[in-house]
Amino acid sequence: MIARSPKTPGWLDWYVNPSTPDFRLPPGTVDAHCHVFGPQAEFPFAPERKYTPCDASKDQLFALRDHLGVTRNVIVQATCHGADNSAMLDAVRAAGGRARGVATVRPDVGEAELRELDAAGVRGVRFNFVKRLVDASPKEDLSTIAKKIAPLGWHVVLYFEAADLPELEGFFDTLPVPLVIDHMGRPDVTKPVDGPEFARFLDFAGRNDVWVKVSCPERLTVTGPPALDGQRHAYTDVVPFARRVVDEFPDRVLWGTDWPHPNLKDHMPDDGLLVDYVPQVAATAELRRKLLVDNPMRLYWPGETA
Repeated sequence: MIARSPKTPGWLDWYVNPSTPDFRLPPGTVDAHCHVFGPQAEFPFAPERKYTPCDASKDQLFALRDHLGVTRNVIVQATCHGADNSAMLDAVRAAGGRARGVATVRPDVGEAELRELDAAGVRGVRFNFVKRLVDASPKEDLSTIAKKIAPLGWHVVLYFEAADLPELEGFFDTLPVPLVIDHMGRPDVTKPVDGPEFARFLDFAGRNDVWVKVSCPERLTVTGPPALDGQRHAYTDVVPFARRVVDEFPDRVLWGTDWPHPNLKDHMPDDGLLVDYVPQVAATAELRRKLLVDNPMRLYWPGETA
């Protein structure tokens, strides 16, 4: 019997019984950013983790998928599991072809292990540069990993904060694989959408082989309103940033729920209302189909139809 660790004090569990969205997701929609946590009794959390979450199982993720009208998922390795991808892989395999994975690997990973991950449905690795979540990420190690995954046609998912982009983008420019940016590079939404900080991010995305997730408004918002209590026009302070990205890079944007929303401090959103955020940032049916179906299918299921 595995000893269970208590949750991090103040941890917010995911929202139970989410509402039914007003916005109907198009057939083939991909939730391109979500996670599983444990369950801890089956998949222990990493000793070096920075937080201990609640359980969030594959069955609960798939129940949310079906409730929201999502067709497929991209399950991103959670930092609480470190480089043990067992929980993520278990969920991807259980999805019967309807999920892909993004793994965390160490620089000494061998070709045989990478090929096993590829056969299981992994299509990328994640590099985390958010200092409160991980220890320093040595760039030499990450370069080594990127070179190893390039022959598989994988990509690198990058998680960083806007203020850190100036010191990181030179390194990012050297990576020999496509890049996928989590949560629009976490812009400071109190600054102008046409200001120099976000302009730098847009320039970085424009000059590289970069895909951008217009996800996590609940993590970026300052003034809200939150996706709670029937609020169908939530996070209006984040909308201009996401809409700008969708308009500038319509063929390289992705969307995801970020369920079960790790490390939120202020509130836990209703995932049904998060779906209703999508039409605010993708103004036409064509843009929504690219964001939700065409782009993630091209990246994660190339050659397959939705």
